[in-house]
Amino acid sequence: MAAPIAAKKRIDFQTEPSRYRHWKLKPDGATAELIMDIDENAGLFDGYQLKLNSYDLGVDIELADAVQRLRFEYPQVKVVVMKSGKDKVFCAGANIRMLAGSAHSHKVNFCKFTNETRNGIEDSSENSGQKFLCAVRGTAAGGGYELALACDEIILADDGNSSVSLPEIPLLAVLPGTGGLTRITDKCKVRRDLCDAFCTTEEGVKGKRAVDWRLVDRVATNSKFDAEVAAMVAKLAASVKKPEVSKGIALTPLARDIGADAITYSSVGVAIDRVGRRATITVRGPEAAPPDDAAAMHALGDQFWPLRVARELDDAILELRLNELEMGTLVFKSEGDAGRVLAFDAFLGALSNDWLALEIRNYWKRVLKRIDVTSRSLVATIEPGSCFAGTLAEIVFACDRSFMFQGTRKGDNRGVASLMLSAQNFGVYPMSNGLTRLATRFLGEPESVGAAQKMVGKTLDAGTCEDLGLVTTAFDEIDWDDEVRIFLEERKSFSADGLTGMEANLRFPGPETMETKIFGRLTAWQNWIFQRPNAVGADGALKRYGTGVKADFNPERV
Repeated sequence: MAAPIAAKKRIDFQTEPSRYRHWKLKPDGATAELIMDIDENAGLFDGYQLKLNSYDLGVDIELADAVQRLRFEYPQVKVVVMKSGKDKVFCAGANIRMLAGSAHSHKVNFCKFTNETRNGIEDSSENSGQKFLCAVRGTAAGGGYELALACDEIILADDGNSSVSLPEIPLLAVLPGTGGLTRITDKCKVRRDLCDAFCTTEEGVKGKRAVDWRLVDRVATNSKFDAEVAAMVAKLAASVKKPEVSKGIALTPLARDIGADAITYSSVGVAIDRVGRRATITVRGPEAAPPDDAAAMHALGDQFWPLRVARELDDAILELRLNELEMGTLVFKSEGDAGRVLAFDAFLGALSNDWLALEIRNYWKRVLKRIDVTSRSLVATIEPGSCFAGTLAEIVFACDRSFMFQGTRKGDNRGVASLMLSAQNFGVYPMSNGLTRLATRFLGEPESVGAAQKMVGKTLDAGTCEDLGLVTTAFDEIDWDDEVRIFLEERKSFSADGLTGMEANLRFPGPETMETKIFGRLTAWQNWIFQRPNAVGADGALKRYGTGVKADFNPERV
């Protein structure tokens, strides 16, 4: 029996436009075109072709890179027009052969990454002044329509051929897993009964009905299509209120060394313990003070420490998610001068009108959200020499548990472990539930958030942090090694499935948002369905799709 296709090669999340096989990025002043023109013979794995502009994870890695580059390299762009480079098809969605042949873990991680990418498009619209218009000619099915839904507006050609559809239920026995169900209800405000009809109709919806049902914003005949697109671009551009920017900064390749049991970056290190089934991620603080002014920051470009460390940490999380599936626990550590970390927070906070400072803060928000939804046990250890302060302290608050060293170590001249808070911890980095991590931590205890806010800028030792509820437990030198070891061994002994379910339920208390529904409710159901024989069994819909033989469904409702 052949191994699942996703088990055959390491996945690299680093790319750049000259290496794209599936997308063309064409910036032109205040507008840009993002053209989906998929090379059907350039799938991420062997065993399938990406026909009809269908996509796999490799296609979405390029899309994520393009959206990121639009924010940093082309901040002058106000409107991005997303369209197909092929006739008669916009996008047929996720490639069925890829899904049918993938390991379960790859299916789930693929959906998670594509969700994060689409959320990134919406975040760019909300926070970076880059609106997205999807111009659909031909079929936009499944994930193709979900991609369109992530845009601000959709225009559909009214030509008798073009349509939008979410046909996963009738064709594949799975869900529109990249936010489709949630976006048509919560974002488009489509009526529930019409959603039901839409999601169980293979051929989808065309023309005026698509507008009437609020599935698209506008339709236009082929003769008027380009003119209507231009009018919608002009209207979207006029709605953007942001300072004019002449040019951005280049995102250069990461300095990265990947070994058998380690990944080394300039400011992030990952040590992999295969016996213990855990990875330790160490973030190193800045080696120097912030630059003198915004001009100096721009001159540093992607080597400016907060941006460099965010890019490295983001890549490290993705590497562990997709390439190190048995590393069940991620241990976060830090090294450096906490005061310098706070100095960088203050520097960025003072540049409230600078586009690059804004983009760096927004990027950190996305990286921290990526940590939040990573299906691993997350633990932070705060030891002498740590620099969990301000922005880096958010990593501690993202973890399921946090342990802090109390007192000093014999022979260690670095003094006591400490944690420091900055203004960044109180609103700059909201979670998917719309709350800060501290507000989520202290749900129903606003006084605890207030007590923590009074400590901004102060050096907090283990006892104080434990009293304030900022860490789980503090241990002195006598107990530290044994208590941390016991926790890690215990975590290794538990069911990975049970832990994933527990952690995902505990991380997002409080209000439900479109994001929490996508990453919680929708993802959980899709995760379950991806394991059921009606979808992935030998006689299931994914396996029999395209064979001419109908799937054989077990009719029991569970």
